[in-house]
Amino acid sequence: MSDPLVLIPARLAATRLPDKPLALIAGEPMIVHVWRRAVAAGIGPVAVAADSPAIVAAIAERGGRALLTRPDHASGSDRISEAAEALDPEGRHDVVVNVQGDLPTIEPETIAASLLPLAEPAVDIATLAAVITREEERTAPSVVKLVGSEIRPGRLRALYFTRASAPWGEGPLLHHIGLYAYRRRALARFVALPPSALERREKLEQLRALEAGMRIDAAIVGAVPLGVDTPADLARARAIIETGRDPE
Repeated sequence: MSDPLVLIPARLAATRLPDKPLALIAGEPMIVHVWRRAVAAGIGPVAVAADSPAIVAAIAERGGRALLTRPDHASGSDRISEAAEALDPEGRHDVVVNVQGDLPTIEPETIAASLLPLAEPAVDIATLAAVITREEERTAPSVVKLVGSEIRPGRLRALYFTRASAPWGEGPLLHHIGLYAYRRRALARFVALPPSALERREKLEQLRALEAGMRIDAAIVGAVPLGVDTPADLARARAIIETGRDPE
């Protein structure tokens, strides 16, 4: 049995949506919605790893745990690595779950599903994917596709991640969901690695792990949670949370 620590990296700097974590949805900052859903998943203690005192305050005011991390981290993985060492220097938590701070509508059950692939001892990192149902997503570079080998129904071993439409031929394509559950030792190894060639080419951090020979397995879930990157995404998230209906 694992003992997970759930961490939510959050930073104010965002090119397309400045101050994104503090954007209000139903009167609450977006980061608060994500934090509450991570708590509701019930898989372990939850903390927000922030680059700004304003984000820390937003969580602390609501009784949550948040800590200030360095502002110059290149990725969320680097930020949660710093937070994990600060919160758990003894290494009691053997799994660190990285929940993106821009997923305000994510279902708690989806967060919990990220742990399932770690039942296999050989898996270093677990993640999630969902079958693409919108035709335009099959070719959209913004939609990352997971190419994998089925281990059993609903479970894949990741072979590659790409912005291209892959694999070729008839059959479903999988939309990768950027939520990860790292074994603690795997997270330490991953952040110590330099960026890899394919990572730089595809602009996909997870390829660094595959190129280093680390094993990533994915659980298949029913739907892709809405990631908020633009004002239009924010408007959609507000509609979903405030009215219970997805305008799309």
